[in-house]
Amino acid sequence: MDPELFTPRPPTHESRITIGYAGGLLAEKGLDTLLQACAGLIGDWRLEIVGEGDQRAALEAMVRELQISERVTFRNHITSHEMPAFYQGLDLFVLTSRTLPNWKEQFGRVLIEAMACEVVVLGSDSGEIPNVIGEAGMIFPEGDVAQLRSQLQHLLDYPNERQRLAKLGRQRVLAHYSMAQIARQTVDIYREILMMRDP
Repeated sequence: MDPELFTPRPPTHESRITIGYAGGLLAEKGLDTLLQACAGLIGDWRLEIVGEGDQRAALEAMVRELQISERVTFRNHITSHEMPAFYQGLDLFVLTSRTLPNWKEQFGRVLIEAMACEVVVLGSDSGEIPNVIGEAGMIFPEGDVAQLRSQLQHLLDYPNERQRLAKLGRQRVLAHYSMAQIARQTVDIYREILMMRDP
């Protein structure tokens, strides 16, 4: 991930909180949890969902049933070049992945991209998500609508907490996930191997 491309947006005075998701619209991504959690939020918010998949029709139907159609936008897949601008339009990014017998979240690249843009991330405890986020965001149990709603509401209500986590997120990316940092870590590993092989 290149932190020169994925950068924070300039400060704005927008009062509405924009929540986002990007990825597959698939059962294992748990987007029903996100929709149900958002439906109970109090305040001025909107949700942008970017991606494609076989769950789209069901998710759009759920949006109508929850009566949040005016707050939720679905967008088709966007290119990698468009992703920085997408993140920069968000305040919060949520990854609601759900572990299945044959699948669990392996990494969640979208998390570090969002964090690099100083977008606060929330993720389920599926697979590697907690390890990627660390202390720079919020973790909730898979499928736990009430807990996710509580975390989202907290972030809506407390802008200082959003700002704190946003800064921590970018710092974490720069420390662990930038291309330069990964290159340094790779070189260090090779050096250790070479040292072990020296007589």
